[in-house]
Amino acid sequence: MKQAPQKYANYIPIRELNSTEQRLFPFQVYAELRDNTPVRYDEYRECWDVFRYEDVQYVLKNPKLFSSERSSGGSSMLTTDPPKHKQLRDLVNQAFTPKAIEALSPRIQEITDELLSVHLPDERMNLIDDFATPLPVIVIAELIGVPAVDRLKFKHWSDVLVQGARDDTEEAFQELVNEKRQNMQELYAYFTDILEQRRSEPKDDLISLLLGAEIDGQKLTEEEVVNFCILLLAAGNETTTNLIANAVRILSERPDVQNELRGNPEKIASAIEETLRYYPPIVAIGRVARENVELNGQLIMAGDQVIAWVGSANRDAAQFEHADEFILDRKPNRHMGFGFGIHFCLGAPLARLEARVALHTMLQRMEKIELVPETALEPIQSAFVFGVKEYPIQFHHRRS
Repeated sequence: MKQAPQKYANYIPIRELNSTEQRLFPFQVYAELRDNTPVRYDEYRECWDVFRYEDVQYVLKNPKLFSSERSSGGSSMLTTDPPKHKQLRDLVNQAFTPKAIEALSPRIQEITDELLSVHLPDERMNLIDDFATPLPVIVIAELIGVPAVDRLKFKHWSDVLVQGARDDTEEAFQELVNEKRQNMQELYAYFTDILEQRRSEPKDDLISLLLGAEIDGQKLTEEEVVNFCILLLAAGNETTTNLIANAVRILSERPDVQNELRGNPEKIASAIEETLRYYPPIVAIGRVARENVELNGQLIMAGDQVIAWVGSANRDAAQFEHADEFILDRKPNRHMGFGFGIHFCLGAPLARLEARVALHTMLQRMEKIELVPETALEPIQSAFVFGVKEYPIQFHHRRS
């Protein structure tokens, strides 16, 4: 298999999203691509784009044809294939059992209450900076075993991990590559230091669990443990932040949904699933073809990079009735907001729990949640993350 092209696929948005408005609402562009070029090669980004639900699912559920392995970088669950992937996943799964996740609920509620209480008297807050970012960062920091006081560092590192280039020039691309390299060096140094502390003084946290674990009688390497931590930092932070922010964005755009959920909190779980379909935190997932594959009449060559557009698949009318409508109690809802197949998001139960607690608490303590008027939304600078940089809200404090 030839080496996968590494030019722009993961860093530059598709060329059709060429305005701020389109990046804030990309779904009409996805629809046109899904209808007109469901599988197409982008010569500039040196990759294939796949837009239809059926094809996206096929790519994600066939690791023997479409590999997660990368030509560079260390070994983590995101960048390994079976059998190594299953071994790594089974290991870290010990910290993500339903029982272990549910046990975090009181602590998540406590953090949620603390973060919101500061802003309730003002009846205004910057949703992302004040709440949607610190909540998952504190939770994942405590789970991994690093101090929550480092959450500002975590936020910066996490932002750079998912960041895209500022434009499509070679200069911008090289600038981004250099920034990501520096970011990884800082992360490795930080987590290596934590590892040293845990070797001499283990604690009841994920880092200590990983240091003591074995796969086939072999301890994990330091690199593998650090890569686990980096993966959890990115996946456990950025995805949940954008899930919460995108859900509140829907509530402010749809006051009827907001009122329905406030009176019927048992529907919040369903609303979160529809958010994952309608405004998914991750819109694209990368793979590399292991062999020559024909997909929807197009021949993908071994070594070619393939981008599966789950953000498009989630709006495919062939799979979802009234696909462009937010339907609160949609059933069935086979969205791919957390991916699909063997790489289905390990942290999905935790993200769902955090979002459920966050939305329930906000709805019970706030009324008339809305975007501050005259706010100019700015999309996150990323080729595969869907969200906004800031989302200031105003509301009425419910004094029950």
